[in-house]
Parts: sequence; structure tokens; C-alpha cells
Amino acid sequence: MTTLTDLRPPRAMAQSQTGYFYFYMALACTAVAFLGFAPTYWLPLAKRSFSASPVVHFHGLLFFAWSLYFAFQSWLAASGKIARHRTIGLIGVSLATAMTIFGFLVAVNAMKRSAAAGLTDEGIAFAIVPLSGILFFAVVFTLAIAAIRRPETHKRLMLLAGISILDAAVARWFLTFLAPPGPLGPPPVPVTIPPAFVAYLLLVAAIVFDWRTRGRPHPVYVYGGIALIAVKLLNWPISVTALWHSFAGGILAMAQ
Repeated sequence: MTTLTDLRPPRAMAQSQTGYFYFYMALACTAVAFLGFAPTYWLPLAKRSFSASPVVHFHGLLFFAWSLYFAFQSWLAASGKIARHRTIGLIGVSLATAMTIFGFLVAVNAMKRSAAAGLTDEGIAFAIVPLSGILFFAVVFTLAIAAIRRPETHKRLMLLAGISILDAAVARWFLTFLAPPGPLGPPPVPVTIPPAFVAYLLLVAAIVFDWRTRGRPHPVYVYGGIALIAVKLLNWPISVTALWHSFAGGILAMAQ
């Protein structure tokens, strides 16, 4: 009778399992991003029934490319290919920079379309959702790059950044199947909160994994999660203030 023995030390095996957990989480983010936009973007695009400005298409391409890149980088790290992971790291910096720029441009484009439809105030109020979202992503991504020599912090910040931009994908399903019939226009800011909390369930899964493997959640999840939820909840009251309408309205005025 032959016995097969895994000669890897227990610590190495645990690290491998932890690494692949982040790869699976990155795959989950990619799946949510693709499936979320399937009914309102990918399927209409395949049927040639979707019409939008080039900036919207480029925005979509960048964000989906990021999700694929994030999954690939997570796989490299989990597989122990750290040198390759670091070599192509600048691609991620370039993608994140472009995502930030085009995220801003798409938000401005949406305000312009709302204004053209006679919904200027509604468009300005809703602009806080994509603008605060892309700003949060940019800040967390920057912190992740700054923590590149601290792998435990780096990978959690990258996951937090990836999860933070999934609310738009989940919201597409809410808008497709739960939105009341009526004229198209920017949705009220409060309706963006439930889809965001559905997306944040991935963060809950990461916290549970931390609890099981290290006995407590990492500070990135504690403070980053609190910040993520706070930003989402504060969108609503801030969006109706005169200060926000003056700020976002000024951006809209410069863009027209």
C-alpha cells in the first residue's frame, strides 16, 4: 500500500490556501461585473441595440479589463509567481489611472444628458454616486500601491478597491427588474444603497475568512469597510445640499 505525503510544511500550505482565496474572490468580482452589466450593456451590445457615446464604451472596456487584470494578478500571486506579478504591476497603475479619468468623464457625461432631458438637478444630485465611488477606488488603490512591500495589507486593499466599484453592476439588476415604469432618467440617490450593500457581501466573506484563518479581521477590512459604508450612506444627504449642487453644477457648467 502506497501512502502519498504532502511534503510542504503546514505554514506553506496555509499560505497557499489563503492566496487562492484572494484569487477566487477576484474571480467573483469579475463574475459580478460581467453578469451585472449583461442585461443593460453586454447583451444589447451583442444585439447591436445599445447606443452610447464613445466615452461610455471606453469606460466599460477599461473597467472590465481591470476586473480581468485583477483576477490574473491574484492568480500570479497565489501561484507564487511574485516576480511576474510585480513586473506587470505598472499595467494596473495605468488601468486604475485611466479608470479614474474616464469614471469622472462618464459622470460628467451623465450630468449633461440629464440636463438635456430637463433633469438638471436630478443629474447633479446623482453625480455624487459615481464621483464618490471612483474617488474611493482611486484612494484605496493608491494605498495598496504604497503598501506593496506589505503583502497582507496590499492584497486586502486591492480586494477592497475591487469590491468598491461593484455596486454599479449590481444596481443594473435592481434597475432592470425592480425599477418602476416611467421615463428614463437618473435614479434617486437612495435607491443606490441596497445594491451597494449586496455587493459588499463579498467584503463580509473576506472578513469571515480572516476570522477563521487569523482569529480577527484585518484592519484594512475594519477601517476600510467602515469608510466604504460611510461614503455610500453619506451620498444621500450630501447630494441634496446646496454645496454639492454648487460644486457639481460648476463642473457641469465648465463641461458645456
